[in-house]
Amino acid sequence: MAKNKNSQFKLVLIQLISDIFEKNKNVALNHKQVAAKLNLSDKAAVDTILEVLVEQTENGLFIRPERGKFKLKDQKVFITGKVDMTADGSAFIVPDDEFEKDIFVAPRKLRNALHGDIVKVHVFGKKTSGRRNEGEIVEIITRAKTDFIGVAKVSERFAFIIPDDRKMLHDIFVPLSDLNGAKNGQKVQVSITDWPEGAKNPIGKIINVLGTQGENDTEMNAILAQYGFPLSFPPEVEKEANAIPETVSEAEINEKGRKDFRDTVTFTIDPADAKDFDDAISFKKLPNGNYEVGVHIADVSHYVKPNSALDKEAYERATSVYLVDRVIPMLPERLSNGVCSLRPNEDKLCFAAVFELDEKANIITEWFGRTTIHSDRRFSYEEAQEVIETKTGDYAEELLKLNELAYVLRDRKFKNGAISFESTEVKFKLDDRGKPIGVYVKERKDAHKLIEDFMLLANKKVAEFIAKKGNGKNKYTFVYRSHDSPNLENLNNFAAFASRFGYKINTKTDKDIAKSLNFLMEDVEGKKEQNMLTQLAIRSMAKAIYTTKKTSHYGLAFDHYTHFTSPIRRYPDVMVHRLLALYLEGGRSANAEEYETASSHSSAMEKRASDAERASIKYKQAEYLEDNIGSIYTGIISGVTEWGMYVEISENKCEGMIRLRDITDDFYVWDEKNYCIVGQRKHKKYQLGDEVQVKVKKVDLSKRQIDFSLVQD
Repeated sequence: MAKNKNSQFKLVLIQLISDIFEKNKNVALNHKQVAAKLNLSDKAAVDTILEVLVEQTENGLFIRPERGKFKLKDQKVFITGKVDMTADGSAFIVPDDEFEKDIFVAPRKLRNALHGDIVKVHVFGKKTSGRRNEGEIVEIITRAKTDFIGVAKVSERFAFIIPDDRKMLHDIFVPLSDLNGAKNGQKVQVSITDWPEGAKNPIGKIINVLGTQGENDTEMNAILAQYGFPLSFPPEVEKEANAIPETVSEAEINEKGRKDFRDTVTFTIDPADAKDFDDAISFKKLPNGNYEVGVHIADVSHYVKPNSALDKEAYERATSVYLVDRVIPMLPERLSNGVCSLRPNEDKLCFAAVFELDEKANIITEWFGRTTIHSDRRFSYEEAQEVIETKTGDYAEELLKLNELAYVLRDRKFKNGAISFESTEVKFKLDDRGKPIGVYVKERKDAHKLIEDFMLLANKKVAEFIAKKGNGKNKYTFVYRSHDSPNLENLNNFAAFASRFGYKINTKTDKDIAKSLNFLMEDVEGKKEQNMLTQLAIRSMAKAIYTTKKTSHYGLAFDHYTHFTSPIRRYPDVMVHRLLALYLEGGRSANAEEYETASSHSSAMEKRASDAERASIKYKQAEYLEDNIGSIYTGIISGVTEWGMYVEISENKCEGMIRLRDITDDFYVWDEKNYCIVGQRKHKKYQLGDEVQVKVKKVDLSKRQIDFSLVQD
């Protein structure tokens, strides 16, 4: 223990000495000068500083530019970064500075750091040419998370939790007094409370008993808890929501600046099982032959006031979460499915973008402001599609004209360089217990695209309206949806792979890229490689984010874009409504820093919600194939790695892995550059996109993993 303490003291001293050199622009200093700058005069301390300087000069941390003086070698010694754990218990630290290389940390030098933690690492000098940088964690700055989901193992004298998270390599010890009623084998949420010096395992307490492992509700709640989404609303939030009247008052309808659209034909088009309707379309033919189209969005900001309990909770969640069998709303049900939902035959308050369009969908006039509507009809997508196809039914004239105008808007968008990514969306047929009894691919038809095109128009025009109000120092703070142009290296790699299937990607200009990608998406539709190529193309693109910076949206080819149309389920849309209302009333620009922080938080929560949704799909795919172990399917190789290849079954889109060690006709190795695995004796190749036969070998529901074996000739 004394040796460990001495080692820890030296690490701290190395850091302090390094800081002195960095603060003094790395001028050469002797050991007494360093001691003086550290306010140390004790002879033993001064001698220890000399000892450390000499020792670390030999290790390559310092150099001696002249006799008796030292300075830092030109390299960063202490680096801050994020922990990326590996399966063997070691880790790589990904530095905050993108120009620094990752640092390898051996298991014994992790100092209890966990995956995703932000840490300070002491980097050792490279021992030999070409060796990777290695280091030792000296401080855990921020824990990525302290709550984990796992299975409780309870005995008479002690209990521990086996975490589901594959990157969490330590079981968590729980005193029997902190079990919170959990029984052996139940799935629970555990919070780490302590990690004693020198202890192998952390100590925790159970904060939530989720239920019996394998039950649908237990597993879905476990996914939500794993990704940090609460399972219920706090009482004060529910109380605030329940205090809001269900009906709209005359005072609200007659509010200054609010236009009355209750006599204009208005309807909603949503999925058949939707309960929250946050957008409606109004339509009117004008005397001059043009058309007035209104995009009316639930006026959430009228009800959710800044800094209220409702607002704080909505901000924290930032988004609704859509799992396979349920929606976890951003707002309590009273608002999301009631007060704010644009249900038919009820007066509702909205925020709208209203356009006068000619026959060629050119915008003649535009207006933004608050409205009152009275929806005449609630269409499901299927019902609206039937009207479009048969040209008969409720509001056929309005729907057909809207569809015509949507086609024009869509064509114009693609001619301007927008990219059409039509990836397949997997849906499950579930029985009464939530167990999947079938899998199908959701089809997007004209009714879906009609709504999408008018929502895009509203989002684009709201963003343009604010962006053009001021420039430079006079620009107005706003929340934009930004999508950067793709990384050319990633795109070139994708182009090289697509060429193997006979598809050519022209990467000369943004317009050429968009044109060739759209041609590819059109050409690949219905073919076996469609989903794989679409997913790879999407991965080669940058990720869209929320930001206050006026940047373009590459994928849509819009100079300015925002999210205005879904405030019931997205917090950025609530912020957009508030800012638009402020500026329409002549208000001054809002605090940019405050909104940038909120935008970053919203982007992070959006990714977390997407990961949770994917996890629920993975679970249901595994659950579906659990009853089909031994069945043989045709699939497409959708990914290759050093330990195996992923295969997506063609008929149900379930994805599993064939491990290299299980392919017995040869010794196979991964060829990363050519997206394939290659047999070393017979040179047989299995390439990304190849069609193969697979047998369902094993399903692990707790890990949401499916293992296949390869059916060979």
